Amino acid sequence: PDPLPEGGSGAPGEAEPVPEAPPPFPQVEVDENGKIVDARFKTFGCGSAIASSSLATEWVKGKTVDEALKIRNTDIAKELCLPPVKLHCSMLAEDAIKAALADYKLKQDPKKEESEKKNNA
Repeated sequence: PDPLPEGGSGAPGEAEPVPEAPPPFPQVEVDENGKIVDARFKTFGCGSAIASSSLATEWVKGKTVDEALKIRNTDIAKELCLPPVKLHCSMLAEDAIKAALADYKLKQDPKKEESEKKNNA
């Protein structure tokens, strides 16, 4: 059986536990000026998870990598009016943005990343 997050007792009016959705699979495309021109996510989950990822892709377009890293899940949740039980969906979107941008940076200068890892070890 799939693990369920800690949660409700099943009493009326209480949220039912739901299976944890896999994280979105993010991709970003950055132009020669350092601006994000496209962003894609493959998201599996509820409507709130899909909406959070979709909004995140719209918000990062036209921003630099550093500007995009300033997007927070709280901003996504506020824009979508997510209820407290769905805040984790906006957290997944923020985490996916960070993962996509980290992957982009790694692919731009893998030797620098290797060197930084060795220096920090």
